[in-house]
Amino acid sequence: MKTANALIPHTSIGRVEADGVTVFYREAGPPNGPVLLLLHGFPTSSFQYRELIPRLADRYRVIAPDLPGFGFTEVPERRRYKYSFDALSSTVLAFTDVLQLNSYALYVFDYGAPVGFRLAMARPERVTAIVSQNGNAYEEGLGDAWDPIRKYWAAPTPENREVIRKNILTLEGTRWQYTHGTKNPGSVAPESYTLDWALLERPGNKEIQLDLFLDYASNVKLYPKFQEYFRKSKPPFLAIWGKNDPFFIPPGAEAFRKDLPDAKVQFLDTGHFALETHVEEIAFAMRDFLDKCHTT
Repeated sequence: MKTANALIPHTSIGRVEADGVTVFYREAGPPNGPVLLLLHGFPTSSFQYRELIPRLADRYRVIAPDLPGFGFTEVPERRRYKYSFDALSSTVLAFTDVLQLNSYALYVFDYGAPVGFRLAMARPERVTAIVSQNGNAYEEGLGDAWDPIRKYWAAPTPENREVIRKNILTLEGTRWQYTHGTKNPGSVAPESYTLDWALLERPGNKEIQLDLFLDYASNVKLYPKFQEYFRKSKPPFLAIWGKNDPFFIPPGAEAFRKDLPDAKVQFLDTGHFALETHVEEIAFAMRDFLDKCHTT
């Protein structure tokens, strides 16, 4: 007799060598199921998908790697890794090659969006669908919270770098990203932002994050290329958005329809880390969307 727990897909963890990096990842679901690749954002890791993975893994092979500089992925010193979004994308592309992922749907969030969109441009034939949860590709989607970072882009001085270190790379700054825009901030699980902050506190990690903040300008420069990919490849697309996100605001979700007229856009009454408060709604929307994309 099966118990209720037996019906919940088990999430395993793994590590593989890719691009000279030991990539940590979480995986669940049938080995021969349609692949769903989950790409996380700043300052988190695959841990952010802990509640989403089992809700999709009955049918889908769900894989969530930690990007270099995040979570439990390890970059050896001898690798002399240059932390940029091009480099993160190259590592994730190598990761997909090692796992022989020749076809997958993408779920992109925050930093995972420019990484995932680079993957899609490099291997458009592999991408079966894209779900963007507050993953931006349009200038109109950049909210006022980017103002100090824009200032850093324009003048990457030690003073402007220090402003970001003191205001964002702290426990309070991390907690704010999770709780701002939510109806009940106290309901957000503290282990989420506490783990992120603890990993930020590792020796040298804040410098990595400050380098990536500076390099985020490269993503904005690539927005026209991302949009060209959307128009040319026309991937089935779902934008599901925490509408109170101060970083990636609702016009960024609506903008996908300029290049993908058939894109589905859905707003949730929450903030940036929408999975912390609306995992059931997101999982339901994803299943409905992806099942239509992967009907056999």
